Amino acid sequence: MKISILDDYHDTLRTLECFKKMAGHEVKIWNDHVQDVDALAERLRDTEALVLIRERTEIRAPLLHWLDKLRLISQRSVYPHIDIDACTQLGIIVSSSQHSDTPSYAAAELTWALVLATMRQVPQQMSALKAGKWQIGVGNSLRGKTLGIYGYGRIGSTVAGYGKAFGMNVLVWAREASLERGRSDGYMAAPNKQAFCAE
Repeated sequence: MKISILDDYHDTLRTLECFKKMAGHEVKIWNDHVQDVDALAERLRDTEALVLIRERTEIRAPLLHWLDKLRLISQRSVYPHIDIDACTQLGIIVSSSQHSDTPSYAAAELTWALVLATMRQVPQQMSALKAGKWQIGVGNSLRGKTLGIYGYGRIGSTVAGYGKAFGMNVLVWAREASLERGRSDGYMAAPNKQAFCAE
């Protein structure tokens, strides 16, 4: 099978253990981003299976009509960038695991790393150290501070747990169903968006 993978900017997919599952297939990985329909049509003309990374490239009817060998589009998560009606009409299967029960731990951990780096002034302290200064100030503690979680979904709920573990007061603002999940998980829900931002 001829498989094309778009938008692997850092050329990381071939380093993953799961990449071995494509052994025996002709796999082409594109590390740049192209949205021009003519360029994509040329690039993907022999593709039978297309693997997408999130919503980086729009796959719409004008492009799909050029890809007469395409039979499968696969990716993880939401797919607002794929014309599902055109795929259905052309007999192209779209496979996307919504992984509703699995948080993106990588995104939540990066968020938490940025919170810690900000509060402890890690970038500024590192710059000072490189300039020959030992310390430029004292970092702040997270304990007792308020962490606002805007949107209590898979990632937000995981970050909220990190905040709780660090002794923070977690305040949630989201759609009503998400707010209810936040409340049931023991977090405070803001009465409205304005109060959330103010607190």
